[in-house]
Amino acid sequence: MRIAKNTIETKPAGKASRRPRSSAYGGAKTIDEYLARIEPDQRAALEKLRQVIRKAAPKAEEVITYGIPAFKQNGFLIGFAASAKHCSLHPMNNHTVADFATELAGYSMSTGTVRFTPDKPLPASVVAKIVKARIAENAADAKEKAAMKGRSRK
Repeated sequence: MRIAKNTIETKPAGKASRRPRSSAYGGAKTIDEYLARIEPDQRAALEKLRQVIRKAAPKAEEVITYGIPAFKQNGFLIGFAASAKHCSLHPMNNHTVADFATELAGYSMSTGTVRFTPDKPLPASVVAKIVKARIAENAADAKEKAAMKGRSRK
């Protein structure tokens, strides 16, 4: 329990807020709004990345999720973001970065993020491969879910 200005507020211990993290760039509702709010060099780098993703996933829907631009097709495919010192690519799972670690050598990586700078952008060919791998993964997951749903109806 917390006491605030003569009222008592209760907050369950250990429970994280269900509200998505807010963007450092003003809670943009579209990718265009997000890009308009970042530095010009990052904007140019992320716009190029967006075009590579769009070409590799022409059926994907552009969205903002967790305060960052992302693409959806049978679930989340990939996202990207800008921060104070770098840009980042988020494959929206916990294994794709490791799967492409050899091709991403020279970039800062963590489990679900690849960091890059506008002066050293990610290679378009690698980004396209990552996007196509995520499309295939999401399609397989969707097919499996549909099959499981069909079995449960019988």
